[in-house]
Amino acid sequence: MTDLWPDLLACLGLRVLPGGSFEGRNQRLEYHRLFGGQLLGQFVRAASLSCPGKAVKSVHVLFPRAGRREEPVRYEVERHHEGSAFATLAIEARQAAGVIATAAVSMHVHEEGMSQQAISPVRSVLGAEHQVRLGLIPWDTRSVTDLDARDRGAPELELWMRTPPAEPELAAALTAYATDLTVIGTALRAVDGVSQRDAGTAFTSAVTSHTLWFHRPFRTDDWLLLRQHSPLLAHGRCFGRGDVLTGDGILVASYAQEAMVRFATLRSRDLVRDVTAPGPR
Repeated sequence: MTDLWPDLLACLGLRVLPGGSFEGRNQRLEYHRLFGGQLLGQFVRAASLSCPGKAVKSVHVLFPRAGRREEPVRYEVERHHEGSAFATLAIEARQAAGVIATAAVSMHVHEEGMSQQAISPVRSVLGAEHQVRLGLIPWDTRSVTDLDARDRGAPELELWMRTPPAEPELAAALTAYATDLTVIGTALRAVDGVSQRDAGTAFTSAVTSHTLWFHRPFRTDDWLLLRQHSPLLAHGRCFGRGDVLTGDGILVASYAQEAMVRFATLRSRDLVRDVTAPGPR
């Protein structure tokens, strides 16, 4: 497999096409389809390049069709509104077969103003003994939770991460990329005898929508905490949401994801129970 970090940075370096659209090459992964995190990151970059001077405030992405890894992705941008402070964009990610993902993006210039937040305190960064390998995330990640474990637990995850040195303008795209990977695995913690490592055998899954909100400027080469939980797994879908906080507890982004999760042999109601309910398993 290609060295993931420079490969990812190259994917985020979109090529400008005539007419104001963009083209992004794909990650060189041993994976049967395009990773949704790549598309999220490239959507953020396409929006940022389309509106210099404004930052992505929110992005809502739908994934109607799996992308082909052998073919680059073209991003076509439509401006619904662009004023002095805000802008609203619609972006389509296309390959020869048609649209593989769509994004609704809100942009905003930096403004000063009142600042307050209400969120649980952040504990200290975990030590190096808690390093975990998450496959598609090519930087330092630490957690006390093992998403590959098949023992049932609370569908929650706290994941510390820090990238190699990276330009601040890539922070939103890199964070969007990272938030796509672990939400399904977090939901599956509530399932007895199944974990994310059973994808393709015990269950099949695919992300259907992903939304991010960016609240403040930040860097990814400083420690960030992804604090997420999945309150629901039902009707062939799971839902999860999370926050991104700095090491000193400042809330910089939030995200939510819905995904298809279909079990091969057992119905989800046979596998999952309310993890807050008392009584025997």
